Amino acid sequence: MFCIVAFVGMTGSGKSTAAQCLLDRGWAYIRFGDATIERLKTAGLAINPENEKTMREGLRREYGMGAFALLSLPAIEAAIQTGHVVVDGLYSWLEYKILRERFGDRLHVVAVHAAPKTRYDRLEKRLHDPKKDPNYRMRPLTAEQAQLRDVAEIENIEKGGPIAMADHVISNESTAESLTGQVLAYADRITR
Repeated sequence: MFCIVAFVGMTGSGKSTAAQCLLDRGWAYIRFGDATIERLKTAGLAINPENEKTMREGLRREYGMGAFALLSLPAIEAAIQTGHVVVDGLYSWLEYKILRERFGDRLHVVAVHAAPKTRYDRLEKRLHDPKKDPNYRMRPLTAEQAQLRDVAEIENIEKGGPIAMADHVISNESTAESLTGQVLAYADRITR
């Protein structure tokens, strides 16, 4: 039976890098944030932290706090019919509850943790190439932007809930190779 691994964590913790490990193994990839980026592109709006925040909040007003799970559910349900699925960007408590209710034990929530200073340093050093990353998975943020996003996500969307309820926690204070090793070891364990 195929499973879903949903990575949770604060911005810059390493969720997208962790998801890429499984994508490289042939897992289907669903990124909740793609709904925001696609709607910004459709509206002809610049892709930047301010517009993304406005769009995310608008989608949550329209669909509720489970917006991104609801918007992604058809893609997840289709993908899990033929293979394992990795979900990048599960944020809210209600999104967690929707996926847990729908997929039960097939859902494995993995928290990727790094201290704020580590995350902010990484985010400031990121370079973005729109040709290689058209959906802005790996965009840079200043420390101030990242801190504001942290506060907004904790206070406004209950991002801490899914992190606290994770089935597994990966510490990402070291190298990308260490993160990759931890992700692949966990994936091997749950897919045996």
